[in-house]
Amino acid sequence: MSQSDTPNIQVLSTEVSQLRQELQLRDQLVQQLSQELFRLLKGNTSFMPQQPEVERDLTQLHALQEQLQAVEQQVAFYQEQITTRDSEISQLRQSVQELTDRTRMLEQVVQELPQIYRRKFEERMTPVREKVAMLQRENRQLQAELQSVSYRLALKTRNASHSGIDLPNFSRPASEQTNISTHQNA
Repeated sequence: MSQSDTPNIQVLSTEVSQLRQELQLRDQLVQQLSQELFRLLKGNTSFMPQQPEVERDLTQLHALQEQLQAVEQQVAFYQEQITTRDSEISQLRQSVQELTDRTRMLEQVVQELPQIYRRKFEERMTPVREKVAMLQRENRQLQAELQSVSYRLALKTRNASHSGIDLPNFSRPASEQTNISTHQNA
């Protein structure tokens, strides 16, 4: 203990002793008053309540007890209602929590949907792009062949139209045709 605690203890101890003295004085006063009241009541019968007043007080007491029972029943009913409502509130809070969690999950899915759709679209478009590229190559190849055939046809048509005058075909005897065939083959 420090020296500053010592004066505090002394002050507290004096206060405690003063309070004890006051308490003893009050106890004595209460005892004197109760003795005086007992003496007055014992000697004075007019101070005692009359019988009708007692009956009236008893009926009032019974009425108050009945009112108290009615109020207790109401309190029990309301307590039961409060308990029911509390359980409903608890269930609703749980439902709200579950729905909040589900909403968050759905919001996350909705946010991811464009990426998922892009990826799926890319996966589906890859074979289509390959097919388009193949068809374009085939188309270029066919166009090149068509141009080549068109060019050859044009040359052939031009050569055929510029080769001169069409001479009539005369029928030759079969022996001449054989000679002409052999000359051409030789």
